Amino acid sequence: MKSKHDPSDKPDPKHRKTRNGGKTASQLHWLISIFLMALLISAAFSFFSQELLNAASLLGAFFILLSIIVIGIFFDMLGVAVTAAEEKPFHSMAARKVPGGAEGIWLLRNAGKVSSVCNDVVGDICGIISGTAAAVVALEAYKSTQSLPQQVIQLLLSALVAALTILGKAFCKQIALDYSTSIVHCAAKLIWRFKHLFLRKKKIQK
Repeated sequence: MKSKHDPSDKPDPKHRKTRNGGKTASQLHWLISIFLMALLISAAFSFFSQELLNAASLLGAFFILLSIIVIGIFFDMLGVAVTAAEEKPFHSMAARKVPGGAEGIWLLRNAGKVSSVCNDVVGDICGIISGTAAAVVALEAYKSTQSLPQQVIQLLLSALVAALTILGKAFCKQIALDYSTSIVHCAAKLIWRFKHLFLRKKKIQK
């Protein structure tokens, strides 16, 4: 009969070290992945937004700026929805082979990472780029009107961008909490469509 403090009941230090080492390696891999992802997305967003802004009129540049703000708000809403939604409805969808059911389960099981990408990567990048775009729009507005000093126009536009971003995120956060399942399902269906489009193209190439 084993005693109350039998040494055999203690966890193996080697096993604990291996498990912790694996977890650390996984975290390091994720940090490197998110850094590279942020670098690529930021470079792509900056390049395309700059090209579009340079070719656009003042009104077109303002709409591009609004589009960047809307993208940031949308991804922030998705990040909140993924952390708030439950898996149960998606298991039912996957069992009935509803498009996006399996993808929804994947999104929810990786909610931390998905939320980090949506809120911390895409959301923050949109916030930075919208600030740069606001400076470009302010310069174009100054060239067109010259009714106010450039610094005043830039200050007003920066304040407007910040206010719209905060208002949009606050409004959409409640929507994300109330309709989390629907929002995640929409995102999951988009992933499903892209996946099937890619597989279809692969079959055609063969």
